[in-house]
Amino acid sequence: MSNFETDVASFLSLWQNHAMTNLFSVSENVAEMKGSSTLIAAQAAADLRAAGRDVIDLSVGEPDFDTPEFIKHHACDGLELGYTKYTPTAGLTQFRKSIIDFYAARFDADIAMDQIAASCGGKQALFNAACTLLNPGDDVLIPKPFWVTFPEIVTFCSSNSVFIETEETDFVLTADQVAAAITGKTKLLIINSPNNPTGRVIPPEEMQKIVEVCAARGVYVLTDECYLFFAYPPAAPFSSASLPRELREFVCVAGSFSKTYAMTGWRIGYTIANAEWTKAIVKLQSHSATHPTSFVQYACAKAMEDIEQTLDAVKTMTAEYERRRNWLIPQLNQIAGFSCAMPEGAFYAFVDVREMLGDEFAASADVADKLLTEAHIAVTDGEGFGADEFLRFSYATSTENLERAVAAMKEIFGVKPAAAT
Repeated sequence: MSNFETDVASFLSLWQNHAMTNLFSVSENVAEMKGSSTLIAAQAAADLRAAGRDVIDLSVGEPDFDTPEFIKHHACDGLELGYTKYTPTAGLTQFRKSIIDFYAARFDADIAMDQIAASCGGKQALFNAACTLLNPGDDVLIPKPFWVTFPEIVTFCSSNSVFIETEETDFVLTADQVAAAITGKTKLLIINSPNNPTGRVIPPEEMQKIVEVCAARGVYVLTDECYLFFAYPPAAPFSSASLPRELREFVCVAGSFSKTYAMTGWRIGYTIANAEWTKAIVKLQSHSATHPTSFVQYACAKAMEDIEQTLDAVKTMTAEYERRRNWLIPQLNQIAGFSCAMPEGAFYAFVDVREMLGDEFAASADVADKLLTEAHIAVTDGEGFGADEFLRFSYATSTENLERAVAAMKEIFGVKPAAAT
């Protein structure tokens, strides 16, 4: 028997011995990660819908608006103009310059070309930033509640998530809390404001104090600004890209077109960081996604150049989210066992269900399961956000869906005595 035949026989013997076993061994970094609870909830809703059920999906944070027509037209123009080839890994010069000019006009920010890198959505921007900074064993501060992906990025980097409890400050992170949490092992703080899942907004003056505390201790700040413009009055949009230059040396802004411009499927975002950090991000991305889609970069650049039309479209969407918020939160607070503070931004209601926990419900996941199975309402339980006594409701859906959902929940859980009169 030849060596080749021997090798084949050995392989077949091995295969037969493990016929019922999955031979694939997942890497330790990925094995330690948890699946996205928001996408798991969305999949459960999709499965029910596929089975013919009428599902009201309040689980995923995806705008129910279509992408503004003028942005779609720009994409078509980009195709006609031949933007179908590779671009530089950092992105088209026109794309990066449009970001610079937009932030200068809107936030009076002074950003250089070598401080911007295009990415395939805000999520890749966050991954790029973390993977180019963190080493195994580094500590990363994450305020609770947090977006589900933050600790999983840290896990992927073999670093340690260190959580900061913020309930005593109504889920708004403070500089004092950050200062108390920093140790000699702390490398990074991850912030999301307006916040997913709470909808809370860190005031600009407090944000600057937070960055000052971090910079003084050599700690970097990764700020997720994907809900940047969804801040309801009296709160106002604020970007850390507008901080003084000496502070921005320690900051990476992760920006995204997905939520603000209703472009979730387009997968386009960017980072704004110091030149060395950006250089590392570009190096990493050169071996992964290479760059976002060429004609999408062109479309976004044209949209950023027409700042007035772009901001008008954003204001229209923001006003509608605010109108839904103003109706929904009082309605949720009428439901027995529910308690919800008024969010200041994003498009989520973070509902405290602790009064409901006990004999029937052990955690918020049980409440979410009851809503899904009995009323076909999909919401996200709080465990993935580090708050398993809460539920997250997305109001990025039609008013009709919200009204139907509230009526069904009142039918299931009842209403508080004050609301029944």
